[in-house]
Amino acid sequence: MNKYELTVIVSTKLEEEERAAVIAKVGEHIARYGGTVTNIDDWGKKRLAYEIQKMKEGFYYFVQFEGDSNCPNEVEKQIRIMEPVIRYLCVRLDA
Repeated sequence: MNKYELTVIVSTKLEEEERAAVIAKVGEHIARYGGTVTNIDDWGKKRLAYEIQKMKEGFYYFVQFEGDSNCPNEVEKQIRIMEPVIRYLCVRLDA
């Protein structure tokens, strides 16, 4: 099992419950493809380095999980089509 960190930036147009639902859905996708979420770190609202979809701010979440090598690819396919997610990045952590 490899360790990964998934950074997700969610739109500021969503209420707190809706943002929690988006992150829960990300966790469900990870579990569906054989991964295990180990930690979710909420950094809150931060200013973006550049404007994305006419938004200057976003809510940052860092999801750490373990999974086999195809898990991140499958999770990214699902996150790519989630409308509230404005950016994401998945990286493998060194053991």
